[in-house]
Amino acid sequence: MNKRQEALFNQMDTYREELLDILSDVTSEEAEMIPEEFNNNIRWNLGHLYLDQYMWIKVLTKDDLYSDQLTGWFGFGTTPADFDQDTPSFDELKERLKDQPRRIKEHYGDRLEEEFPPTEMGMFTIEQVLIRTIFHEGLHTQAINDLKKCIRK
Repeated sequence: MNKRQEALFNQMDTYREELLDILSDVTSEEAEMIPEEFNNNIRWNLGHLYLDQYMWIKVLTKDDLYSDQLTGWFGFGTTPADFDQDTPSFDELKERLKDQPRRIKEHYGDRLEEEFPPTEMGMFTIEQVLIRTIFHEGLHTQAINDLKKCIRK
């Protein structure tokens, strides 16, 4: 793995640790609250981040990385109204998110530059997908911070 790739995985780990740190004082009850100004809750945001990172890798590689049920709960356009008794809990999602960077590095660390047919966004390597998903994680980390502020007013 070259220095650029090591830096990418370091960023992925660091940003995920920052997200999990932000969640460290959030209760399960708070994770379910949806303030008036929002469409989703903290739990949904976590599931969406988990799904999104694997989804883009799957779009690119065609590898089977997650249950299709996750798309029905956390995919684009879904809301917590789509949750049922099988939807992963707040604590389960935190554990999945904690483990995800390690799993991706383990499975794809030596394939970052492998080329695939491009996605509709023009991404054709796993490295490009990870850059996109790290950016996306930053957007949802801010949404989670905003949710926490509104919930705790």
